[in-house]
Amino acid sequence: MTTTDIEASRALLAEAAAARGFSAQGATLIRLAENAIWRLTADIVVRIARPGQEAAAAREVAVARWLSAAGVPTVEPLAIDQPVLAGGRAATFWALLPPHEAGTEADLAGLLAQLHSLPVPTFAIGRLNPFVRIKERLVASRAVSEEDRAWLLSHLRELEGQWQSLPGSRGDCVVHGDAWTGNCAVIKGPFRRAVLLDYERTSLGPPEWDLTSTAIEVDTFGSLSAEKYRVFCDQYGYDVMDWAGYPTLRGIRELRLVTFALQIADLDPSARSEAHGRVDCLRGRRGPRPWGWNAVG
Repeated sequence: MTTTDIEASRALLAEAAAARGFSAQGATLIRLAENAIWRLTADIVVRIARPGQEAAAAREVAVARWLSAAGVPTVEPLAIDQPVLAGGRAATFWALLPPHEAGTEADLAGLLAQLHSLPVPTFAIGRLNPFVRIKERLVASRAVSEEDRAWLLSHLRELEGQWQSLPGSRGDCVVHGDAWTGNCAVIKGPFRRAVLLDYERTSLGPPEWDLTSTAIEVDTFGSLSAEKYRVFCDQYGYDVMDWAGYPTLRGIRELRLVTFALQIADLDPSARSEAHGRVDCLRGRRGPRPWGWNAVG
């Protein structure tokens, strides 16, 4: 992230804010990555999506409004016509959450149980594609050897085949798509309240996809205790590890995490060791799970 990147994003913010009568003066940058997130002084959060994501941004707003109407606690989009196009990128406007902290696995499980029980919405939501951007990251990576790249691409093809022949699941429903505790916020105060956020990957798919995100914290990362995982399963009412299709979803999640690390390593050489270690794990060079992966990015 450079000063030029920040200033370019700030210019997009000013254009989008002005289009809906808001001022970007004094705005604070929350995060600048694939999406840019800013806080206006009016306690409004503006999310500027990647180029070409207008439909996805509109769907995020529609999903949040649908969840709110269904009584599922969620971050709230402003009641304005949105998204707004600025410089060819879609910007969406959200009410700033009160002081909050990341939710627990139990908080997340309760919200997922509510989400997964809802009927399919009337607006188009699309089907889950768990492989989005994996191949592109592998092809573009400069941090991976050619031999490892070829193996990972072959592994991707195997997983794509397994995805097409998954054993019977609990039935497709609306899934969050990126269900981890970082996308579950708990409002601080006397009345503790957990809310969902970030609907970039929300779509129709097997609910097991959402549950696998927490399962691999035990199984792959080794960062979540068996006791906390049991609380998660009890709160949701199901253990995805008992499902015959779980190894396939775990494999897809792991490959996504490997390619994300490789993408980061292209920009930050200090992440190369972690990225290469993850590749070694998939290739059987680091012994059995859990592998103790560390966060990158």
